[in-house]
Amino acid sequence: MAGSKWLIYGANGYTGALVVEEALKRGHRPVIAGRSEKKIKPVAERTGLDFVIADTNDAASLKNALTGVDLVFNAAGPFIHTSDPVIRACLECGVHYTDITGEVPVFHNTFSHDKEAMQKGIVLMSGIGFDVIPTDCLAKYVAERVSRASELEIAFAGLTETSPGTTKTMIEMIPNGGLVRKNGELVRSQLGKGAKKIEFTAGTYSVMPIPWGDLETAYHTTGIPNITTYISYPGYIISIFNAGAPLAQKLLSVKAVQQFAKKFVDMFIHGPDAEKRSKGRSYIWVQARDIKGKEAHAWLEIPDTYRFTAVASVTAIEKILELRPKGALTPAMAFGADFVLGIEGVKRYDKLPGRHDKQ
Repeated sequence: MAGSKWLIYGANGYTGALVVEEALKRGHRPVIAGRSEKKIKPVAERTGLDFVIADTNDAASLKNALTGVDLVFNAAGPFIHTSDPVIRACLECGVHYTDITGEVPVFHNTFSHDKEAMQKGIVLMSGIGFDVIPTDCLAKYVAERVSRASELEIAFAGLTETSPGTTKTMIEMIPNGGLVRKNGELVRSQLGKGAKKIEFTAGTYSVMPIPWGDLETAYHTTGIPNITTYISYPGYIISIFNAGAPLAQKLLSVKAVQQFAKKFVDMFIHGPDAEKRSKGRSYIWVQARDIKGKEAHAWLEIPDTYRFTAVASVTAIEKILELRPKGALTPAMAFGADFVLGIEGVKRYDKLPGRHDKQ
């Protein structure tokens, strides 16, 4: 890892700025990049880091930005727009690629380049933050306790505020409806259908299915053919969501409405502040089951999702630069089920340590 040079694309964004801060704390001096000098230059002046301007719509500028770089960390979401051009530039230049996406199509595209990445001797690893690192590691841990598991359920709870980038990603996901994996294939479902209650270490939460990235990552990590991913919401919100989902899908399918919604996000969504990040906790539950009904489950508690992402992503980058894995991989495929336990503040449970109900 000594002497390695890496780049943060989208360093001026909410999560990108947190990763810059964490990198500096740990003695790294990454190059920072983005498409707007007006937004990137102040970050460079504040941190003393070198910067470069690159646009994902300009292949030449991307390749220029990657000159002399060993790894790219892409923090510029929605990744459905930015990941593919950066991946292609990384493949051409022989540079490791990472991002923090949660978008199913992005993971699908990343895995489609596995052979090319192997040939180039680089790794393509999407999702090196929340929620993928904790869910992927816990999915591998649980799946290894059920031989030939056929069903996997993954749920997370405890999210408070979201960043602008995450909110915009959700806006783009809604028009496509729900998604589950059945018999190895991704299948469309009614958005929100299948709500249930799950016991987390912090209590019992109402959850509903969402089309999240684990539908791809957990499938590649575990090989389990039937996967559902859930997020927690209060029961009344789930009821409202189920009633309004069809209308929301239609409205957000209109480009003008989606653009207006994103402008609203830019004006009013800023992400949790430092105090909220310091106090926040999030919770993961995973269950695997075989066709005979044998099952195993486990839980994780992690720090606030954005604080976790900053620490976990830099930790993953350090691991990649040290181990130099190859191909399109998930974090658990590359580093094992216990990788997440090396992140400060993470706890894993095989049994519930006690509970109180939360609606």
